[in-house]
Amino acid sequence: MMGRAARCGKTIAITAGGILLAALPTLAATNPQDAANSTTGWIYRWLNFLIFAGFIVYFFWKKSPPFFRKRQEEIGEAIAESARAREDAERQQRDAEARLAKLDAEVAELRERSRVEIAAEIERIRALAQEEAKRIEQAGRVEILAAEHAAHTELKAMAARLAIERAEALLRQQMTPKAESALFGGFLIELEGSVN
Repeated sequence: MMGRAARCGKTIAITAGGILLAALPTLAATNPQDAANSTTGWIYRWLNFLIFAGFIVYFFWKKSPPFFRKRQEEIGEAIAESARAREDAERQQRDAEARLAKLDAEVAELRERSRVEIAAEIERIRALAQEEAKRIEQAGRVEILAAEHAAHTELKAMAARLAIERAEALLRQQMTPKAESALFGGFLIELEGSVN
């Protein structure tokens, strides 16, 4: 379409130039005052206008397409860049949403794992505490038995000592010189009987 319009513009410009060249000798020969109001003057003015308009159209026709094409390309590149940026942003948003969804699942999994580990740790501590309580109870029983045994032994020793002291006291009370000589005499008789 632009090629056809350019050819038409060129044809019009060449035709207008040819008419102007053909009309120049005639226009130069006439009186300027009369020529302005004559039919040739009007034709000259219209030809002049058409030539001027043709140059303007030709100039814009030649110079504006590259300008507008360049501008169109810049706008197209900006649109493509914004589309890429939008796609990147949407991809990043999808990635973030996926990570967020995974994060919720991971948090729930960590909570569940922590709950299970805490329950297991509580059971382990409870078992250790029960075992420790049994050891303490057993150690207490051993200590109590040892203390009972020591007290029993001490009580026997005390009872024996008291019995000896009581026996000594009784013996001192009952041992008179007469009982001593009878006892000594009985001892000697037993000794003589055992020798024979």
